Amino acid sequence: MPSRPKNSPPARGRPRGAKSFDADVAIAFGSIAREDRLAAGISQEALAHLANVERSYYGRIERGESQPTLFVVLKICTALGSDSGGVVSRVEDFMRRLKRRNTSNEN
Repeated sequence: MPSRPKNSPPARGRPRGAKSFDADVAIAFGSIAREDRLAAGISQEALAHLANVERSYYGRIERGESQPTLFVVLKICTALGSDSGGVVSRVEDFMRRLKRRNTSNEN
Protein backbone atom coordinates (compact mmCIF):
# COMPACT_ATOMS: atom_id res chain seq x y z
CA MET A 1 0.00 0.00 0.00
CA PRO A 2 1.58 3.32 -1.00
CA SER A 3 2.21 5.71 1.81
CA ARG A 4 1.38 9.39 1.60
CA PRO A 5 3.85 12.15 2.34
CA LYS A 6 4.06 13.03 6.01
CA ASN A 7 2.27 16.40 5.94
CA SER A 8 -0.26 15.75 3.17
CA PRO A 9 -3.98 15.48 3.99
CA PRO A 10 -5.65 12.07 3.79
CA ALA A 11 -7.22 11.11 0.47
CA ARG A 12 -10.94 11.80 0.19
CA GLY A 13 -13.67 9.64 -1.25
CA ARG A 14 -13.68 6.01 -2.24
CA PRO A 15 -10.50 4.21 -3.23
CA ARG A 16 -9.89 4.12 -6.97
CA GLY A 17 -11.98 1.37 -8.58
CA ALA A 18 -14.27 0.90 -5.56
CA LYS A 19 -18.00 0.73 -6.23
CA SER A 20 -20.84 1.34 -3.82
CA PHE A 21 -23.61 -0.06 -6.05
CA ASP A 22 -24.33 -3.75 -5.54
CA ALA A 23 -26.89 -5.01 -8.03
CA ASP A 24 -27.79 -8.07 -5.93
CA VAL A 25 -28.57 -5.95 -2.86
CA ALA A 26 -30.55 -3.48 -4.97
CA ILE A 27 -32.59 -6.30 -6.54
CA ALA A 28 -33.18 -7.92 -3.14
CA PHE A 29 -34.42 -4.72 -1.50
CA GLY A 30 -36.50 -3.79 -4.54
CA SER A 31 -38.19 -7.20 -4.62
CA ILE A 32 -39.05 -7.03 -0.94
CA ALA A 33 -40.31 -3.45 -1.18
CA ARG A 34 -42.53 -4.44 -4.12
CA GLU A 35 -43.82 -7.52 -2.30
CA ASP A 36 -44.73 -5.45 0.77
CA ARG A 37 -46.28 -2.68 -1.31
CA LEU A 38 -48.48 -5.12 -3.22
CA ALA A 39 -49.47 -6.88 0.01
CA ALA A 40 -50.54 -3.49 1.39
CA GLY A 41 -52.53 -2.76 -1.77
CA ILE A 42 -50.70 0.52 -2.43
CA SER A 43 -49.72 1.84 -5.85
CA GLN A 44 -46.15 2.88 -6.59
CA GLU A 45 -47.30 6.47 -6.91
CA ALA A 46 -49.10 6.44 -3.56
CA LEU A 47 -46.17 4.83 -1.78
CA ALA A 48 -43.71 7.28 -3.30
CA HIS A 49 -45.92 10.11 -2.06
CA LEU A 50 -46.14 8.60 1.44
CA ALA A 51 -42.35 8.09 1.55
CA ASN A 52 -41.71 11.54 0.07
CA VAL A 53 -39.59 10.23 -2.83
CA GLU A 54 -40.02 10.72 -6.57
CA ARG A 55 -42.30 8.12 -8.15
CA SER A 56 -39.78 7.37 -10.91
CA TYR A 57 -37.02 6.89 -8.33
CA TYR A 58 -39.20 4.51 -6.34
CA GLY A 59 -39.90 2.55 -9.53
CA ARG A 60 -36.15 2.24 -10.16
CA ILE A 61 -35.69 0.99 -6.59
CA GLU A 62 -38.31 -1.73 -7.07
CA ARG A 63 -36.69 -2.80 -10.34
CA GLY A 64 -33.27 -3.00 -8.65
CA GLU A 65 -31.88 -0.23 -10.84
CA SER A 66 -31.20 2.11 -7.90
CA GLN A 67 -29.81 1.34 -4.49
CA PRO A 68 -31.43 3.60 -1.90
CA THR A 69 -29.60 5.22 0.98
CA LEU A 70 -30.40 4.19 4.52
CA PHE A 71 -32.52 7.32 4.90
CA VAL A 72 -34.65 6.36 1.89
CA VAL A 73 -34.94 2.75 3.13
CA LEU A 74 -36.27 4.06 6.45
CA LYS A 75 -38.73 6.37 4.67
CA ILE A 76 -40.03 3.49 2.52
CA CYS A 77 -40.36 1.15 5.51
CA THR A 78 -42.23 3.83 7.47
CA ALA A 79 -44.57 4.45 4.54
CA LEU A 80 -45.26 0.70 4.31
CA GLY A 81 -45.70 0.37 8.06
CA SER A 82 -42.90 -2.22 8.02
CA ASP A 83 -40.24 -2.74 10.64
CA SER A 84 -36.99 -1.62 8.97
CA GLY A 85 -34.98 -4.21 10.91
CA GLY A 86 -37.27 -6.93 9.65
CA VAL A 87 -36.92 -5.71 6.08
CA VAL A 88 -33.13 -5.68 6.36
CA SER A 89 -33.25 -9.25 7.75
CA ARG A 90 -35.34 -10.30 4.75
CA VAL A 91 -32.80 -8.68 2.39
CA GLU A 92 -30.04 -10.64 4.16
CA ASP A 93 -32.04 -13.88 3.78
CA PHE A 94 -32.58 -13.11 0.09
CA MET A 95 -28.83 -12.58 -0.33
CA ARG A 96 -28.00 -15.88 1.44
CA ARG A 97 -30.43 -17.78 -0.82
CA LEU A 98 -28.96 -16.10 -3.89
CA LYS A 99 -25.42 -16.98 -2.81
CA ARG A 100 -26.40 -20.63 -2.20
CA ARG A 101 -28.12 -20.80 -5.58
CA ASN A 102 -25.07 -19.32 -7.33
CA THR A 103 -22.74 -21.70 -5.47
CA SER A 104 -24.82 -24.76 -6.38
CA ASN A 105 -24.96 -23.67 -10.04
CA GLU A 106 -21.16 -23.48 -10.17
CA ASN A 107 -20.79 -27.15 -9.14
